[in-house]
Amino acid sequence: MKTRPAKGKAGIPGISDFAGRLFGSWHSLKLPTSKTKMILAVSGGADSTALLLALDELVKAEKLTLTLTVAHLDHSLRKVSREDANWVENLARELGHEFVKRRTDVKKRAARSGDNLEQAARRVRYEFFKKTAKETHSFLIVTAHTLDDQAETILLHLLRGSAAEGLSGIEPVRLIDSNSSIQLARPLLSWARRIDAENYCRLRTVEFRIDEMNQDEKYARVRVRKQLLPLMHSFNNKIVEALSRTATLLREDAKALSDEANKLLRLASPQTLGKKRDNSARLNVDVLATAPAAVRRRALRQWISHGRGDLHRLEMVHLLAVDSLIEGNRDGRIAELPDGGKVVRKRQWLELDARVNGKKG
Repeated sequence: MKTRPAKGKAGIPGISDFAGRLFGSWHSLKLPTSKTKMILAVSGGADSTALLLALDELVKAEKLTLTLTVAHLDHSLRKVSREDANWVENLARELGHEFVKRRTDVKKRAARSGDNLEQAARRVRYEFFKKTAKETHSFLIVTAHTLDDQAETILLHLLRGSAAEGLSGIEPVRLIDSNSSIQLARPLLSWARRIDAENYCRLRTVEFRIDEMNQDEKYARVRVRKQLLPLMHSFNNKIVEALSRTATLLREDAKALSDEANKLLRLASPQTLGKKRDNSARLNVDVLATAPAAVRRRALRQWISHGRGDLHRLEMVHLLAVDSLIEGNRDGRIAELPDGGKVVRKRQWLELDARVNGKKG
């Protein structure tokens, strides 16, 4: 395929408006601008294709000095998925960038893990991106989530009864996991709509791939996109932007709560309470009981996450069960966790057994 050079009206001479706004977002997120290897996740849809084209535009205009590796995961969910992979590879090669792909059976993965299809696909995608980053010595992974993705995610979390952290939506920048120095960034998240990405692809004369699953209303995210958001738009024609602002405010609140929760965990640990040689995964009930419920439950959530390695399938009902162990003095009570773990009340301590399906987490 042949891509047309962009000729936009950005504030930067010679740079399209879309690439110019991306450049501004890149700087506001304090992402590296020179001598950096990065992984760019590209499915072939409009959003990720536009991000690839815009980053390529900025690199070739010498606004960014980055080494891009385009990464594509074939989920084996569609008959044309191999064609998608080949299309992305051809575009990446034409633009002069490295390309890595992997094929996996997400349906089998979901059946084994108990995740729904979207959860399983997300999990295997980020495993692939992280592995590719390590293999290429890259410290930055970039995805093409937009304002529309943010709005859909917030509403899905709201419908599930999520707390502030869930309603904070997608983070613009974070570490890929707590034990890694690899950053995960979404530079389109705060400003780009899907229609902006589609229009930029058309400006570059690139016919992006269409995923018919994005039209299938058996998936909750698609129903939110096609039914709920249009209804909300009739009340507020800037609903997508409004939800994004709300997420930003809640993210700031959640950060403050997390800081307080970390302080509480330190205060409730055996080491702080004079048991220097006690490295067990337990917390003092009396210290926990003095904290406000919002801080205490967040601390318990972080404690369980650290012990298990993740929060897979952990829901509010599990946290409430663990929280209830703090009340009263009765010993031996148990709160079951998903996938086989449990928290046990032993005298004035909560002890975590982080076994997952019979194995240590």
